[in-house]
Amino acid sequence: MTSRIVVKIGSSSLTGPEGGLNREAVTFYAAEIAALRKDGCEVLLVTSGAVAAGFRGIGYDSRPRLLHEKQAAAAVGQVMLMQAYQEAFAGHSIPTAQILLTRTDFCSRRAMNNAMMTVEELLRQGAVPVFNENDTVSVDELKFGDNDTLSALVANLLKASHLLILTDMDGVYSADPRKHPDAVRYEHIEEITPEIYAIAGGAGSSVGTGGMRSKIDAAKIATRGGVPVFVGQVKKPGDLLQAAAGTGKGTYFATRLASLPVKKQWLGFMSTPLGSLYVDDGAVEALLHGGHSLLPVGVRRIEGSFHSGDVVEVLGPDGQLLGRGIVNYDDTQLRSIQGLPSREIVPKLGEVHRLEVIHRDEWITLR
Repeated sequence: MTSRIVVKIGSSSLTGPEGGLNREAVTFYAAEIAALRKDGCEVLLVTSGAVAAGFRGIGYDSRPRLLHEKQAAAAVGQVMLMQAYQEAFAGHSIPTAQILLTRTDFCSRRAMNNAMMTVEELLRQGAVPVFNENDTVSVDELKFGDNDTLSALVANLLKASHLLILTDMDGVYSADPRKHPDAVRYEHIEEITPEIYAIAGGAGSSVGTGGMRSKIDAAKIATRGGVPVFVGQVKKPGDLLQAAAGTGKGTYFATRLASLPVKKQWLGFMSTPLGSLYVDDGAVEALLHGGHSLLPVGVRRIEGSFHSGDVVEVLGPDGQLLGRGIVNYDDTQLRSIQGLPSREIVPKLGEVHRLEVIHRDEWITLR
């Protein structure tokens, strides 16, 4: 069976320290991806770098900070970036295809499914799909975070066998090795714990926007969807093959979970929750360990305004997120029956479509 690998390359790996596209780097990564394809892999590329590549070309002395300036730089840089990829891959007789996405594309299940069908056809035709965020129309609150999240969503939706996130650090360390020479690198991470998050700092370079925190976030999304993740360096010829083979210069995030259905992926990572439900300990046990639905009796507090069929978040008594689900009641209905046993629901509301607040088939655990 052909392996399907998503490779994510960050801004710092594609541009110089002061910005501007590094053509030699693009040529190097194209050769590494071509080697993966010769080894029998389908490869999808998620790239950053449009703003960093374009800001000098449009006349800015340094990376812009204002949104409209970033978008102008991205409009220039995206053309440069794709031209460089197209020329680099052409040297290996590999066609490329540009796919620009925003978070709102993932919020629509129909748009998402159409995009994935297009990608499947591109792979059948032997092309390398090149994904990037559509920076020219994205707003800050809808951004993917240096495309780390985008790469995880793509890997999950297209049921990749691996996600390889390439960065200028050779993995996740117990502390910043640039400041702490005695820091220890994690070779393998079996579970992403609060301690792992605690060691992730901010952005590591002046040309990119994502730090190790966003890469751990991406690893959490991908592994939850059944995709193992590598975070590390690819600097020399053959490094990408080693990363895919499990012997790369970086950290491997393991997963024991099966691939999530598309509906569950949308629900967990792409939908927009319109409300929050706080539940008691009994509901926590039922949802996380019992495989049960959420009933009105377990709901203790309701926040937000929502309708039946909307997505809501569910939190435990400690305020920690448990997961997301599609709610069967309007918020006003639910407020009138929260905490009531099931036998009292019909006398209170009359005939209802479903007694459950969230059916287990419309639920995804995120803790």
